[in-house]
Order: sequence, then C-alpha cells, then structure tokens
Amino acid sequence: MTPERVKALSGFKLILLAVSAVALAAASLWFTRSSASPPGPLEAITIATNTVYAGSCSIFAAQDRGYFAQEGLLVTVQPHTTGKAALEATLEGKAHLGTSADIPIMFAATQGQPVAVIATIFATQSDYAIMGRKDRGISTPASLRGRRIGVTLNTSGHFVLDAFLNRQKLSMSDVTVLDFKPEELAAALVKGEVDAVATWEPYLSAIREQIHANAVMFSANGVYDATYNLSGARDYVAAHPDTVKKVLRALISGGHFCKEMPDLARGVAAKVMQTTPEKLEEFWPSYRFDVGLDQSLLLALEEETRWAAKNKLAGQGPMPNYLNYIDLNGLLAVMPTAVTVIH
Repeated sequence: MTPERVKALSGFKLILLAVSAVALAAASLWFTRSSASPPGPLEAITIATNTVYAGSCSIFAAQDRGYFAQEGLLVTVQPHTTGKAALEATLEGKAHLGTSADIPIMFAATQGQPVAVIATIFATQSDYAIMGRKDRGISTPASLRGRRIGVTLNTSGHFVLDAFLNRQKLSMSDVTVLDFKPEELAAALVKGEVDAVATWEPYLSAIREQIHANAVMFSANGVYDATYNLSGARDYVAAHPDTVKKVLRALISGGHFCKEMPDLARGVAAKVMQTTPEKLEEFWPSYRFDVGLDQSLLLALEEETRWAAKNKLAGQGPMPNYLNYIDLNGLLAVMPTAVTVIH
C-alpha cells in the first residue's frame, strides 16, 4: 500500500471517529433528556384498565419503567377485571382514560355515549376460545348444540361465541347462554353450572389448570382479531390535548418495551397480574403491542354494530359514524405514521 493510500485511509478513519463521537454525544444527550422528568409538579391522571390482562402491558411498563413520569404524569392505574368495566368507569367520570376491547366501545357508541378512542395499544388473535368439559359429552364444536355455555354478555367473549357458532353452522338459539363475570366462569364450569365457557386469557389457562384432562378447547383464532383500545370521554379528550399526547408517548415507549424486551416485560406484567412470567410465555409471541389507529378498527366496529342489532343487543337506529368516536389529533401529533384511518 502506498504512503498516500495509508495517509488517505488514516484521514478517513479520523473522520469516522469524529462522526461516531458526535453521534454518541447526541445519543447521550437525547437519553438524558428523555430519561429526566420535566421540571415542576407531575400532572395526576387515572387510567382504568384490566389489570389481569396482558393486553395492558404497555400501561404496566409505562408505570414501572417511569415513562409516564418522564412525560410529567403521575398515573394511578385503576384496576378492573374487564375492559367493559374499565370503559364504564371512564365514561362515568371515575377515571380520565380507560382501556377496552372494541365491543364495549361499540355498545357505548350505539347508546349515544360520548366515547373518544385515542389509540389501539394491543392486538391479538390468540386469546379467545371456547372450553368445555369432556365428561359432559363435549368433544367437537358440533357437540356444543344444546349445551349450557357460560359467557360474559356484551363483551368480546360474547361476540366470539356467536361468531364461532356461526362457523359451525350453529346459532345462539342452539345453545343456552348464561351470563357470568369472567372471574366466575371457572367455578361455574367446575361446579357443573355450565357445560362450556367462552372467554379469553388468562381465564382460559386458569380454567384448564382446574379441570386438567377433562378440558377440551376450541380456539377462536381467525374468528376475531381482538384490539385493546385507550379511550376517554369526548369532552375530556378535547379539553386535554397535551395530556393525551403525553400519555401516548409514554405508551409508545411502553409498547416498545413489551415487544423488544419480552422477558423483562413478562416480569413486569406478571407482577401486576399476580401471576408468573412463565404463564404468559405461550402466547406472548403472537401479541402485538404497537400503538396505532387503523382503518380496520372502524370496519370492526361497524360489523359488531350489525351483530348487536341482529341479536337485539343494541337499538335499531342508523349505523353510527365511527369517525365521530375516534380522536385522531393526539396520535397524528405524536406519531402520524401510526394513523391509517381514512379521514
């Protein structure tokens, strides 16, 4: 190699080192700024969520890892056992924001309640199933005909049961449906009050542990793509745009943590859910913790509205314009690429 070539390469290396140093300094500065809480008192806010559901991982992580505090928020996580209850608490003014599947949002909209969805924070196809007892003659989906099935009415579990039966050329009139809270379903099945249940994780795993080899499970994969959404009362969301942005930024960080550091995330979630990380491991790879607002949410809400009207679970009025029940402003300001809703 000629001296001129060596000299040129040495100069190039010096440039690379300088660029690297600048990049490291910038990264260090960004980390310092992003890790530090803003000056002044923290803004208190209450978020109602299902604290026994892994779909709330981004909230658990944002609380545990300090992402809320970094945004200047003092968050109280209000515990519930269903998204339906969390959304009801939010719309009743007992919490500022709340998480739920799309079904409770649909019911709120058809009842004229002023709900505003600000983001989807989780999605999965893996958490729903119908579980029956073999000793009650349940061995195939067709054998559900004439059976007593426990479900939590007006929830995603209810919708999944109906959709699953339809795929088996059965209808709700072919079974006897009994209403239970999700945490009551295991006892109802064990005691023989029902022959099968339709619900979601972690209740399915808990039920399977109790009835062991007597359990037969029919997965609802492909029947329902569940989303978990963050909503607020429309007036609150409109009056607190900066707060909404802070919450969204924290949940984006929380979602990244749940996705990119699954072992640690399962530990954080398990602590809140009062379970073990190992019990969350089976389904974790199929969980999607991305924050967004997708056009598919509107399509799902419309499909669910038709289902509710057909089954006389909601009024027979016109289809709501679900764009009026989604507030795009916060996510458009924080991460516009995450919004694919046509507007």
